[in-house]
Parts: sequence; C-alpha cells; structure tokens
Amino acid sequence: MTDLKSKVEALTPEAILAAYQLVQPFVYSTPLLTNTTLNKLASTPQTPESLIGTPYEGQPPANPTFRFFFKCENFQRIGAFKARGAFHALLRLILERGESEVKKRGVITHSSGPSCPRGNHAQALALAAATLNIPAYIVMPSISTPSKIAGTRSHGAQVIFSGSTSTEREAVVAEIQAKTDAILVPPYDDFNVICGQGTTALDMEKQYRALGEGVAAFERAQCRCLSRCARAGRRDHPPRRRRAQRRRGDLLLR
Repeated sequence: MTDLKSKVEALTPEAILAAYQLVQPFVYSTPLLTNTTLNKLASTPQTPESLIGTPYEGQPPANPTFRFFFKCENFQRIGAFKARGAFHALLRLILERGESEVKKRGVITHSSGPSCPRGNHAQALALAAATLNIPAYIVMPSISTPSKIAGTRSHGAQVIFSGSTSTEREAVVAEIQAKTDAILVPPYDDFNVICGQGTTALDMEKQYRALGEGVAAFERAQCRCLSRCARAGRRDHPPRRRRAQRRRGDLLLR
C-alpha cells in the first residue's frame, strides 16, 4: 500500500481490533479519568447578559451538560501512546517476514518531530525492539532532548545523530540501511504504526462502557491519534445513535 487512498481504505475497525488483540500483552491499559471541576465549569450556562453583542443575543442561553474524560496515555510505557504503534509494527514484521529475518536485519527509524523532536517514537521502537530481542538503530537530531536520548539508549538501541530536518534524518537512515540492511519502521504515515496507535480508542471504549455510561461518543481528542481513534471508536455505532450522543454532550479527550 503505497498511496494514501489505499491506506485509508485498509484502515478498518477490524484492522484496529486485530492490532488491539496483538499488542495487549505488551502495553498498559492506561486510566480513563474525569474531572468534576472541569465538568462543572463547562456545564455552567451563560447568562442572557453575557450573550449581548454576540450572534446569540436575544436567544435563551443553552443549558449544556458536558462530561470530560481523559485517556491518560502519559502512564503508557515510555510515557506516550507511541508505544502501541511501535509494538504493533514490530509484531507484524515478525508475523510477515519471520522472526529470524527481523532479528538478523534489525530495525531502524528516525525521531518523528520535524521541528520539535520529542523522541517518543524513538524510545517506543527502542523499547519494543529490546522486548522482542531485535537490534535497533535510531536516528535522532543532535538537538534532541537529552532525556529522550538517554531514554532511547537505555533500551539498548544504537543512537545515530543527524540534522534536525526530515530530509537530513532520512538521509542518515538511508546510509545506515545501506550498511546494515535494517528494516525501516517509519515514525508516521505507516499502516501498522497507525493501527497500533488506534488501539487507544478501543481501550477508551471498554473503560467507558465499564462505567455504565453506555456507548462513548468520540467527539474530540487532543492527541495525534484522533484519526486512528475515530475509526476504532465508530465500529459499532450507527449514525443516528452518534447524533443522539452529540446532543447529550459527552466528550472524550486523551
């Protein structure tokens, strides 16, 4: 799958469910928390006076009921949801190419932040590779945060420094691949990485159901895995039901 359309078409709820089942032994089910203070603030109606001078002047103030839920992936392994994508990508490589080939060649990636390299994917792949006994080569900008560099090295990965632009990082990756034949695990726009990160949504839905709240409505998510989560979270929600939940005002946030 090389073009965007084919990737999107293949990104089905079934694909994310399969990823969820595969990565479960290797990642945490992080907490789903709410906050009474934020719920109260968001649910406090406006006064008629506060609407003066706005497009809603003269209309009865809305009386919303909002409940915020936070998916705390900061408690995930390496402190980010990127661990889900890295583990799924490596597990799929082993299934598709065989464990002996993957271990012989190793894997390589570069840090995903084009302008502010955080190193979460770098650490995630280093952790997944160490867990599965696979050699890992991680290309990181020389301006990366020292703690991220140390975290990546702590998992046994070989860190190679590069310039800060994506072009510079990818050039170094190509050089290392030519020498080692390592398999590239991209930090983004990769089908298996996306499916793995999308398992966050299935975790959220399972936890939300356990609260006795019914089916969760994935209205907003303040994280990069929004598109992955949306596909997973919609797998058995008919459109009419989703519209009703929007009116109720439940919001799920990362």
